[in-house]
Amino acid sequence: MSTLKILPVILCGGSGTRLWPLSRESYPKQFIRLLGSDSLLQQTLRRLKVVDGVEPALLVLNETSRFIAAEQLREIGIENATILLEPMRRNTAPAIAAAALHALSKGEDPLLLILPSDHIIKNVVAFRAAVSDATQAALSGDLVTFGITPRHPETGYGYIRTRGSESDKVLRVMEFKEKPDRATAERYMASGEYYWNSGIFMFRASRYLEELGQFHPEIVESCNSAVTAAIKDLDFLRLNGQAYALNPDISIDYAVMEKTKKASMVKLDADWSDIGSWASVLEASQRDRNNNAIHGDVILQDCHDCLVHGTSRLVTAIGLRNVVVVETADAILVMNTEHAQDTKKMVSKLALEMRPEVPNHREIFRPWGSYDAIWNGARFQVKSIKVKPGGKLSLQLHHHRAEHWIVVTGTAKITNGNAQFFLTENQSTHIPLGVVHSLENPGRVPLELIEIQSGAYLGEDDIVRLEDQYGRV
Repeated sequence: MSTLKILPVILCGGSGTRLWPLSRESYPKQFIRLLGSDSLLQQTLRRLKVVDGVEPALLVLNETSRFIAAEQLREIGIENATILLEPMRRNTAPAIAAAALHALSKGEDPLLLILPSDHIIKNVVAFRAAVSDATQAALSGDLVTFGITPRHPETGYGYIRTRGSESDKVLRVMEFKEKPDRATAERYMASGEYYWNSGIFMFRASRYLEELGQFHPEIVESCNSAVTAAIKDLDFLRLNGQAYALNPDISIDYAVMEKTKKASMVKLDADWSDIGSWASVLEASQRDRNNNAIHGDVILQDCHDCLVHGTSRLVTAIGLRNVVVVETADAILVMNTEHAQDTKKMVSKLALEMRPEVPNHREIFRPWGSYDAIWNGARFQVKSIKVKPGGKLSLQLHHHRAEHWIVVTGTAKITNGNAQFFLTENQSTHIPLGVVHSLENPGRVPLELIEIQSGAYLGEDDIVRLEDQYGRV
């Protein structure tokens, strides 16, 4: 008898706009350390240690996040995960299909445990028990979802209506319901038949593809082509973009779960939260005697039921009730907790105005480290640059700007035209316009430096890469 194998598939493609301004397209919420020292992705991966028969995880994510994810895996000592890169976002149904086809291409048909990368599950013992219950149903051919017993009449979640007795470990799914209004949510709670839809699933790879093939054969076909033509790119597996682009933007709920006759549900009462809004962050956080949750350099006076999150400066508040305040280096959000689901509307409004605060933080992360544009003028820009040990900026040149580098801490290996040399603290070099240059951290401690740019145009697209160890040429 073969050993049971469970392949965790971690979905990392979300943009997390409801947690703006902390979560942004270039650095979404699953990579942020919102609750504790680990990011939400790292917490998800650590949680898998309690699951019996679990295989090394398979992550599906947008290629723009690939180096962030790889670095966070390295931080917690995970070296054997597989990372599938989506050329573009196409929602969960195609992402899971690609994962299932990749698993089958290895000659195996494992149980897939589908996990969003941005959930909180505090009771790992209950999580393990629920996975065990779901395993038996999935082995029998069911497509299993995990339902959360409602704690309040939530209007921000979808619901699952079930049939079965309270003692049953596996319930039959009768229907899925969209996010309800308040009165409908209260009726769902009172009936005892409805559960929050967690977005966690378990099934055989082949069974998912069979069901998906009945309702959306075009997804199976395009994903099969994308996986077959995938190419190895450093430590990543890049799905074929031309084939993957043919997929519709559709979730697993709409594509399969709402249509299949083989859907079942296991209860997951494990202190779960999907961290889908700032209100849910407040609920999941440790709070003081006035029910306030604070993060960063924050001082409150006569405030109750508030979340105040500071990142770059002192934040003070007086006399607030049911208010969220989130401060970052370039944007501040203030709102009533009752409007927590409306953050997405504000982000859409800002996007229409082409505000750079929507896609990017002021601190931009790169595979070699990060930079922070700390001061901007008409023809100059000052950046703080951090290069991790072993990190190296591409060999490049600029057509419109010159640069001056001043080392603050660490040692830098410099290429400046035909010269190569080392700089240490308080030493500097000037790179004239059009000169080929590069920067590397050869040491074992982080390298920090100040970069002063000057010129007629200072955009990031004025970079001509000649060589790059991260494959970005």
